[in-house]
Amino acid sequence: MKHASNQIARPVQPKIVDRIGYRFQRFAHIEGISGILLVAATLLALIWANSPWSHIYYNILDTHFVIGMGDKMTIDEPLVLWINDALMAIFFFVVGLELKREVVIGELSSFRKAILPALAAVGGMLIPVLIFFGFNHGDPAAMKGWAIPMATDIAFAIGVLALVGKRAPLRLAIFLTALAIVDDIGAILVIAIFYTAQINLAMFFVGLAMVALLFLYARLGGRWLVVYGALGIVTWFAIYLSGLHATLAGVLVALTIPVRTKVDTKSFSDWMRQLLDWFDSESRDNGECAPTSVQRTALFEMTQAIEHADSPLHRLEHILHPWVAFLIMPAFALSNAGIIINPELLGALITPLALGIILGLLVGKPVGIILSTWLGVKLNLGSLPEGITWRHILGAGVLAGMGFTMSIFIATLAFSTGDGHAGLLGFKLASPALLASADMADLQNLAKLAILVASTLAGVIGYLLLRIAPPIAAEEARVTPPERE
Repeated sequence: MKHASNQIARPVQPKIVDRIGYRFQRFAHIEGISGILLVAATLLALIWANSPWSHIYYNILDTHFVIGMGDKMTIDEPLVLWINDALMAIFFFVVGLELKREVVIGELSSFRKAILPALAAVGGMLIPVLIFFGFNHGDPAAMKGWAIPMATDIAFAIGVLALVGKRAPLRLAIFLTALAIVDDIGAILVIAIFYTAQINLAMFFVGLAMVALLFLYARLGGRWLVVYGALGIVTWFAIYLSGLHATLAGVLVALTIPVRTKVDTKSFSDWMRQLLDWFDSESRDNGECAPTSVQRTALFEMTQAIEHADSPLHRLEHILHPWVAFLIMPAFALSNAGIIINPELLGALITPLALGIILGLLVGKPVGIILSTWLGVKLNLGSLPEGITWRHILGAGVLAGMGFTMSIFIATLAFSTGDGHAGLLGFKLASPALLASADMADLQNLAKLAILVASTLAGVIGYLLLRIAPPIAAEEARVTPPERE
């Protein structure tokens, strides 16, 4: 085994794109695989729901689980709602971590960095809503779903960019990710403001008190992840019982997690070198490593030092991101994409509700992103990243129309079939329009089918637009990690 300090001493001066790209490519790799799993889970749900064994699918989703104590502190929900309310809270927690990281130290940390992705995201939310409103303004029932075409599914979008290969610059993926994060902020605000029927103020203030405790713990330098986890669970229960959608607890808790850490870099480096020398003093000449008690102590101290040097936010992201990408999002797709497709539902794709969603995502997203980005450049608020052309922005805009996860999530809230977090501004199902006689389950199924159609078309068209773009230099297309031994 070679002495590790040789690598520490070796000077490495990576380009700025390398420093950005190494962390980002791990994220993009996970999101790309997650996109494949999402497709597989969606296809499985559709096949299962339309098979002779569909009753098994729905019976599993309707299986009830009870958690809590007493009458007022007990939650009794079917499996599908535990996925949508509990597991998706972890998804939103990771979204909140990404949001805080990008705002504090990332691509949204300065005005010049944030302005173009932010403008693109706002335009990409407003134009789809206007298109949806144009189709459905006379139908209060359908108007419950006005926020559905606002959303962007970053896992699918990054997955398609990975398929494009060298023709998709790294900076385009970073731009699209920053855009999607701002997009998520909009979706979170919409859910908090418009998709909450009523609020239990007592439980709401309990949730706020937990968030305040988390802020205080972080302010005092708290680093134990178990404390953040325990208080986070209490916050989730309080927010759920308050009437606000429980996923908002994930965002609130994420915003309390420290993204910076106070470390004396010289002391840290000296201590690590001392530990490495300590470890090497016990090494054998044959290259085999069966750690002695001294070496195990050195390894333990190195682990403790590294954990102390890294921030709680980065540690939580590293732990949770794979679970969200590989388990929670596919589970959400499997439990929510299982719609029974019949001739009546297919025929309803030409109704205003479906057209508003499809055209909002497929046309509104790229139009809004292109127009707002162009406006930002013309007003000299920002400039296109190096190597990015307007064709790239158009391709990214089309890929942003892959709403999938967030769009389906909003559709389940907008057309809720239960007594939970339902109703935009208290609208009732009383409309003279074509969908007037449909119940909430029919509207939800139609919305989900329209989302699947729009997301599929956006992925194919976006891929073709970027695939025919001229290839870029190899160093721009891919960043290789620093050499490790």
